[in-house]
Amino acid sequence: MPAICLAAVCCAVQAQEEWVSYRDAYRQMVVFAKYGKPKNFLQIHYEVSPRDPSATLEGLHLTLTGKNTQLNLPLDATGRAIFPLLKAAYDDNAVLALNRRMASYRFAPRVTILSRNDGIYESSDLRTACEQALAYQRFIDVSYSLKKCAGVRFVFGNRADALVQAKYGQREAPLPVVDGPAFDGETFGTYRTATYRFTDWSAQGQVVSQNTPLAIAPLFE
Repeated sequence: MPAICLAAVCCAVQAQEEWVSYRDAYRQMVVFAKYGKPKNFLQIHYEVSPRDPSATLEGLHLTLTGKNTQLNLPLDATGRAIFPLLKAAYDDNAVLALNRRMASYRFAPRVTILSRNDGIYESSDLRTACEQALAYQRFIDVSYSLKKCAGVRFVFGNRADALVQAKYGQREAPLPVVDGPAFDGETFGTYRTATYRFTDWSAQGQVVSQNTPLAIAPLFE
């Protein structure tokens, strides 16, 4: 079994003990940092997701604690935290803990697409971003070898913010907004999502988001 999978298994076991090994999480997260193929459109976070679809992230806190380390790792509205790669915490064999029962949550890296401050996304860039994300997933998980990029999902907290339009020449249309989870493979969360499918639009167009999304997720099918 690849080392990255062993780390995931170890994390799952240790979560039953009310903490997650920072070393195991570090080994998962550092793979992206060392990944040598194109990733300029991507970012990685450490995601905490409830096993119970009806659970909430409200009030949830993630902390990193070690002999010489004490950090709060703020979670965003989708349960993602910026993960610090700290040698001192690694050497200390620090632990990650929640202010709730750890066994009720999953812990894993989450790769998403970088958002733009101006909200204007070239269709060709979104396609490239999705391909970069898929290449990385294939690098760490062979089960993605037969999957293809289908599109990207813009994720928002409020319906009023979910104003995303696709444009190509004189053609312009708002993307339909539906309620659902932020990321593929998850059942947790009711976010407002707008999906841009590559087969529906030309690669030469644009996607314009009036507001900054909580996340932009690649879609693989």
